[in-house]
Amino acid sequence: MTSNDTTVLRVAGRPVGRYVTRPELPARLSPRPYLHPVTTLAGTAVTELAPADHAHHLGVGVAVPDVEGFNFWGGRTYVRDQGPTELDNHGSQRHIAFQLRDPDGFVEELRWVAAGGELLRERRTVAATELTDQAWALDLTFSLTNVTKGPLSIGSPATNGRPGAAYGGFFWRARKEASAPEVFTAGADGEDGVHGRPADWLALRGGTWTLVFAGATERTRRDPWFVRTEEYPGVGSSLAHEERVQLPPGETVVRRVVTVVADGRLDRDAAASLVRKAVSP
Repeated sequence: MTSNDTTVLRVAGRPVGRYVTRPELPARLSPRPYLHPVTTLAGTAVTELAPADHAHHLGVGVAVPDVEGFNFWGGRTYVRDQGPTELDNHGSQRHIAFQLRDPDGFVEELRWVAAGGELLRERRTVAATELTDQAWALDLTFSLTNVTKGPLSIGSPATNGRPGAAYGGFFWRARKEASAPEVFTAGADGEDGVHGRPADWLALRGGTWTLVFAGATERTRRDPWFVRTEEYPGVGSSLAHEERVQLPPGETVVRRVVTVVADGRLDRDAAASLVRKAVSP
């Protein structure tokens, strides 16, 4: 079932994700399309929308806290030597059209608009693929092109002076449960061991589900992971970790993240095996 504002992703005929293209949200939340709920094949929801702890966390999507000083993440803006600050600088991502829309995915064009002008044009590709009878993969690629006449730069709280806060880019707000999820990579465990470091894949394991995130291009794999488990469950790929990303007029930045969505609590071997299947050419 689809409407002009909603697309339902399906895997083997089963709904696994609802994509909202034109959400009615206050400007402070930096309105943007998002996927929620995203579920396992057994129907367990593994996303949260506008939770009480961070109302601007919107399921799965693309969010950037600093595009030439404009906030496309939502909430407060981190200001150097000042800290998190309420500013009237929020942008929005506006759906233009679907170039393709099928039950298992879509290609979408979006405008990133702030202060009345368009800064970036995005092409977003999303595909859902069955891996096993207990796991499927969400493949998300975003391409951001500078459509202004001057250079743009993309930053994060980390590049603006807040260590360890390089969030921005692909972001997945996960299901919050009574106990914090476990997180691990092929060679490390725990939030302190994996946050702010690159890894070919990273697994977030809840009570009855596991999410395994993987950079699907060499360039994406160089971006460190942004990870939270104790404060809230969330994983993102850091677009601007130590330095701002410079984007001249007409230039494009591209990232691709594939996420395995599995029922059950996967171990390292199972996580690695499913990632190989999901990311293989």
